[in-house]
Amino acid sequence: MLTHIVCFRFNDLDHAAEAARRLLSMKGRIPTLVDIEAGVDTTRSERCWELGLITRFHDREGLEAYATHPVHLEVVAFIRAHAEASIVVDF
Repeated sequence: MLTHIVCFRFNDLDHAAEAARRLLSMKGRIPTLVDIEAGVDTTRSERCWELGLITRFHDREGLEAYATHPVHLEVVAFIRAHAEASIVVDF
């Protein structure tokens, strides 16, 4: 199992919430996406990023297929238009 975690910075919490909604809408629409969680931060401390994403795949090939899937690319376009930064870890 491969876990892919991404955190995003947004100035506008409405954009973060919309990004979370769009991310969650991918469930069941991308064959290699085994599981997905996304949510907007609720603590609002200075260390926090505004949006967190956790996705799971059977293997690296599944992640790679997800990365180029049209449904994912549509969500990525929205996030790139509104997010300030992102960080990622895969394990």
